[in-house]
Amino acid sequence: MKYRYLSAIAALWLATALPAQERGASTGLLQGELAYTETLSQAKTFKQTQASPAVAGTPQKTTTSTMLLGIGGASVLDTYLSPETYKGSELRFFSETQWRRDGRKWCGVMINQGFMSLTKNRADNAKDLTAMYNFAYGKLCNFSLAQGRLRLQAGGIIDANIGVIYNTRNGNNPAQMKAWVDIAPLVAAEFDFRLWKKLFTVRYEAQAPLAGLMFSPNYGQSYYEIFSRGNYDHNIVPVTIFSQPSLRHSLTIDVPVWRSFKIRAGYMGDWQQAKVNNLKYHIRSNMFVIGITRQFKIFNL
Repeated sequence: MKYRYLSAIAALWLATALPAQERGASTGLLQGELAYTETLSQAKTFKQTQASPAVAGTPQKTTTSTMLLGIGGASVLDTYLSPETYKGSELRFFSETQWRRDGRKWCGVMINQGFMSLTKNRADNAKDLTAMYNFAYGKLCNFSLAQGRLRLQAGGIIDANIGVIYNTRNGNNPAQMKAWVDIAPLVAAEFDFRLWKKLFTVRYEAQAPLAGLMFSPNYGQSYYEIFSRGNYDHNIVPVTIFSQPSLRHSLTIDVPVWRSFKIRAGYMGDWQQAKVNNLKYHIRSNMFVIGITRQFKIFNL
């Protein structure tokens, strides 16, 4: 644009300052330059017009990442190892990532968590060492109410678990392997409120297994029979909400710290239990969790 204005000023000056013959030649040259400048300007405008809708229409991906550390009490029962219930403490790491493209109601969710617990019996002469890892992946549908202050999520996940319980007192069959995979509904609700001129968020999340498969030795069957001799005895067991009534849930509050970073703290309960092959087990945890959650956008260029 500035070149076009400068060229017009120069043409006006030449029209008044030069002799008639020179004035005509110079005016022709300047008119050609103005036409060339106008063509470049129109080409640039056309390019911007064509590029803008693609950039504006490219969806953005919003990712919310949460990492928590939990500590609390644990109760462990596995009648394959002992008829006693063992109680003690637990340390847990929890990670959840959700991603969603702008304009879409569905988002993806991935959960990783692991914990270790040390529990003992009432006589304090035996201990259980428990270590478990959980991975879940699924999809959630998002709903907004109350002008976006209340947000609801509902969907389902594939939930896989593997771990071991080791009893320090048992000489024969001292350990029990735990492994199962479930299809589980998951629901969550978030509510925003202002306090001390800051925006806080309360979140509740819960999941419960609907159906799946679980590994378990049969009553009185040793691991030597299963893995060394290959004696299969109904060791892969279908489970449902009736034979595996379990629940994972949490109630937390997000406290804003800096920009998109928030501190999340609250309660988490993990109650896993089942009755298969005439064996009972439960791993129940109640703990305080604290960590960080952050939200960021990824632009598609």
